[in-house]
Amino acid sequence: MNRGKIKNIGITIFYTLILLFSVALTAYGDIYRYIDENGVMHFTNTPTTSNQKFKLFLREKPKTSLRYSTKKYDNIIANASQQYGVAFPLLKAIIKAESGFDPRAVSKKGAKGLMQIMPQNFKLLGIKDPFDPSQNIHAGARYFKQMYDRFGKLALSLAAYNAGPKAVERYKTVPPYEETEEYVKRVLKFYHSYKNL
Repeated sequence: MNRGKIKNIGITIFYTLILLFSVALTAYGDIYRYIDENGVMHFTNTPTTSNQKFKLFLREKPKTSLRYSTKKYDNIIANASQQYGVAFPLLKAIIKAESGFDPRAVSKKGAKGLMQIMPQNFKLLGIKDPFDPSQNIHAGARYFKQMYDRFGKLALSLAAYNAGPKAVERYKTVPPYEETEEYVKRVLKFYHSYKNL
């Protein structure tokens, strides 16, 4: 390897580290990266849809440092678990992944409450107030149970809860959406953690 190439690699690593530290300290957005054919790393917070080479490099920091109680809703979760036949630790894991136990959570796509129910499902699930923990947890448990009855496998049911049943039917597996793949992994990790308490 010649000196010029080594120097370029060193400079690239140096600037990458500076970028990472500055992003970690100041930015609040996902960072994507791709490495081109010359080994040069490219970073952006807005990858273009036409360029699928960008991969998630650094996940967005939480917007607040508020921590919500993970036990506050245990009675409601236990009731919904019993009523709909969905394991208590699984419901708790879905809530952890969906909202971090924030009853007022609203996603970028408009999903609301602890179990992040989409507005178009409110009527179908009997939700009058999506921020009411009891209504939201019961509706989310009922919807998840419908997905489980439909797909019969935990990973597929979680994927359907996240990406919608049509996406799971289309691919006949967990859809190849990064968000959904990560979601399924997160819920399963939380589920095993809560199961072993």
